[in-house]
Amino acid sequence: MIRKSKKTAEALAILKALELPKAQQNKRSALTLLALLDIKPGTPWTEASAPLMGITPIMTFAAEHFGEAYAPNTRETFRRETVHQFLQAGLIVANPDNPNRPVNSPKAVYQIEAKALDLLRTFGTKRWGQHVDNYLAERGSLAERYAQAREMARIGVNLPEGQVLRLSPGGQNDLVKPIIEQFCPRFAPGGHVLYVGDTEQKFALFDEQALQALGVTIDSHGKMPDVVVHRTDKDWLLLIEAVTSHGPVSPKRHGELSQLFRDARPGLVFVTAFLTRKTMVKYLADISWETEVWVAESPDHMIHFDGERFLGPYHRH
Repeated sequence: MIRKSKKTAEALAILKALELPKAQQNKRSALTLLALLDIKPGTPWTEASAPLMGITPIMTFAAEHFGEAYAPNTRETFRRETVHQFLQAGLIVANPDNPNRPVNSPKAVYQIEAKALDLLRTFGTKRWGQHVDNYLAERGSLAERYAQAREMARIGVNLPEGQVLRLSPGGQNDLVKPIIEQFCPRFAPGGHVLYVGDTEQKFALFDEQALQALGVTIDSHGKMPDVVVHRTDKDWLLLIEAVTSHGPVSPKRHGELSQLFRDARPGLVFVTAFLTRKTMVKYLADISWETEVWVAESPDHMIHFDGERFLGPYHRH
């Protein structure tokens, strides 16, 4: 137990020396740092390494080697209140094995940054103090460089009104771009994009005022579709799900969205979008009747799932 608490205290001392914010100078962050260095109670700092680790393996490491068990529902706390700040400080990098992997992917992994690893291997030696000073002097440019790289990897999406959205790479965002740039001009000409979700930030675009004017008040607990577009000429509200890893507008999802948008004045049109027909086939049995399907590889066509009309809203029951 003494060795466990000693290693945790040393990790805390490192976080303080590296000038991490006080909110990250705590046991959770210290254990995260130890996990990302594969430092167990008996491991000398000179043997620190740089494994690829996701949030759950970090929590498992803390429980197995330091007796600190965290509840599964604290996973987001680790990600948002420790790992996010480590990334901002340039202390770690995200998904070095696949930079296009979405940050909220269950396969997301993190790794200690190479210069930080070299520094931390000197902890407890005579070289530590000078190396910390050198590292801190350079860290600003390092953090800026990584932030620049993340920004360059973002997906630029041209909205109908002329603005450009910058979405985080990967996940459904690879499909959100063709939805806005190809689907909307064909099937919602002149439409107003009111909402776009993002894998990194919950709202990449959220025109709350326009939605409220249409009778839509967003419940913070309700899961929004990936894209919401108001086709003003017909007064339709298109609720679009971009399917890359999550499901289509199934009967269950149809019910959820109908409830979430129950007070909307425009007619509701439910659309499931896929990148390819091959992906669509995987989900075919789950798609709800009285919905539409659009496939990015065949952008001029729409697949209509039954009902009394083609593209358009249905009477609400």
